[in-house]
Amino acid sequence: MKKMIIGALVGGLILFIWQFLSWTITGLHDSQMAYTPNQDAVMEVLAENLEEGSYFLPTVAKDTPSDEAQQFMKDMEGKPWATISYHEVYSNNMATNMIRGYTVNFLAVLLLCWVLLKFANLSFSSALITSLAVGFIGYLTVNYINSIWFEGNTIPDLIDVIVSWGLVGAWLGWWLRR
Repeated sequence: MKKMIIGALVGGLILFIWQFLSWTITGLHDSQMAYTPNQDAVMEVLAENLEEGSYFLPTVAKDTPSDEAQQFMKDMEGKPWATISYHEVYSNNMATNMIRGYTVNFLAVLLLCWVLLKFANLSFSSALITSLAVGFIGYLTVNYINSIWFEGNTIPDLIDVIVSWGLVGAWLGWWLRR
């Protein structure tokens, strides 16, 4: 149990540090948070027209008959569209977000440790490959699937998976076999 907890504490820290570097110093995710000089005008229009929530524009109301919805989709072909996550109040609660982020990383690595410790003969390479597989499963079923439907750029997320889960796998491949 001690080996699993220490593995998860350090592995969670490895994930946390890479996430910090990835979103700040490296600029890897700049393409996912682009600046527009029109942001004040856009925010004003959003504030006047939206309640807090996530939106796909344009779309039809939930009670729209199927045939009308299908026609709407045909009419939208080739026209502009957007996804919006709108929040009415900006809150820079960095400490809480960092605690939550590290906690999630710790739990993810703890679950990975549990899986790896079920291996009869855990090798460094099997720990590394399994760790990468866990990262790829998350990437493929969340980030990549979303990019299929919402046409987002997930290359930065793929790089995150390879680097962060590769480092965690290397750590666990060394630590769990001691």
